[in-house]
Amino acid sequence: MPTSRQPLSTIADIHAERVALGKVTIAGWIRTRRGSKKFSFLEVNDGSGGKSIQVIADAALPNYESDIAKLTTGASVRIEGQLVASPGQGQKFEIQASSIHVYGFANPETYPLQKKDMTYEYLRDIAYLRGRTATFAGVFRIRARVSQAIHRFFSDQGFYYIHSPLLTTSDAEGAGETFQVTTLPMDKLPRTPAGTIDYSQDFFGSPAMLCVTGQLEAEALALGMGKVYTFGPTFRAENSNTSRHLSEFWMIEPEMAFYEIEDNMQLAQDMIRYVVKDVLDHCADDLDNIIARNGVDTREYLKMALERPFVRVTYTEAVDILKACGRTFEYPVEWGEDLKSEHERFLCEEHFKAPTIVFNYPSSLKAFYMYQNDDGKTVRAMDLLMPGIGEVIGGSQREDREDVLVEKIKAKGLSPEHLDWYIDLRRFGGVPHSGFGLGLERLLVWITGMGNVRDVIPFPRVPGTCKF
Repeated sequence: MPTSRQPLSTIADIHAERVALGKVTIAGWIRTRRGSKKFSFLEVNDGSGGKSIQVIADAALPNYESDIAKLTTGASVRIEGQLVASPGQGQKFEIQASSIHVYGFANPETYPLQKKDMTYEYLRDIAYLRGRTATFAGVFRIRARVSQAIHRFFSDQGFYYIHSPLLTTSDAEGAGETFQVTTLPMDKLPRTPAGTIDYSQDFFGSPAMLCVTGQLEAEALALGMGKVYTFGPTFRAENSNTSRHLSEFWMIEPEMAFYEIEDNMQLAQDMIRYVVKDVLDHCADDLDNIIARNGVDTREYLKMALERPFVRVTYTEAVDILKACGRTFEYPVEWGEDLKSEHERFLCEEHFKAPTIVFNYPSSLKAFYMYQNDDGKTVRAMDLLMPGIGEVIGGSQREDREDVLVEKIKAKGLSPEHLDWYIDLRRFGGVPHSGFGLGLERLLVWITGMGNVRDVIPFPRVPGTCKF
């Protein structure tokens, strides 16, 4: 181990000129080494930012032949030396090493990360090492920055961060695609006289599942605390292997008392703009690395979110626009059918050329809790469509009339008795209220241009895969 314990400086702080020239200590991983018997150039990255730093190791160092000359990609080191202005092109600083301690070598014959291009599919199989690559370290730093920005935004807006339960007995979406949670013995399930599973013997006394949303519980707290939001994992057992689906994903769900649909749309717009500005202001190096790797410059769309007014259009108007545009879509456009990604992207990328909020959807397409409009056909639902991806936010004004809510619950084949507590919120001082859901991974796909939600979450859970 090194004898000196000078505090570590981060490479990000060095590049941001928060570290003075002179004696410095860093620790990190070798990206590349090139050199000769006289000296080596080491590219070192410590995970603190998108830029690495060059370290010059002279052959006069006592462990040059035994350690330094054997360094390969992936080795871990602690380096002491002089931070100086670099005479080289494309870099402000370099470190002239006075000592290099090697924590661990990485055998180039077996180390899975190599200098050659590696497909994202290959890297998913070694997801535990993805944070060592420039692309994925950048994605996950942006994920951290976006998460922090979301918390700051809601805090600044007077929201309270609440923790909704992960275990529930309610499938709020009514889709039935849930993971069941039980302590019953799988090899000897207890049965009722009718032959069905006897859930009265289960841990909770009834069927339980992992949550698909925290919305209903957030509504309960909003109708007492005013403005709240959840930010946590949700789970869906949808047997889909597309680039848009995960079995475990993170949702941001604000709920606001006394907000109607117009207030909801404005909040969604303000939040997206806040997050985008924060990323553009603080994640330039990581965006550059990701864009260089993918060839997809998302900054055009990100700047569009800041500079263009968000268009608001009803679902009916959107359908009329799509029908009249002369475009042949893969999926036909008909009133009463859900808008597909190709329809959403046409609206915001080609027709309006701006972020677009579509609202007042057909009742048949949406969940039971959405406010029924007077026309009897539509509900006060809203989807925020962003150029480059399509829908990123879905929300609605919630149904606050007890009689209407009960009828809608029945119409969706759900049990009013099971949701009695939720209906009580309308019986006991109910008010107009609204909320929306934002999938963190989908937002990150749009920001980074990664193209697949499996590549913006550290350890993806999908059908057939629950590794690491």
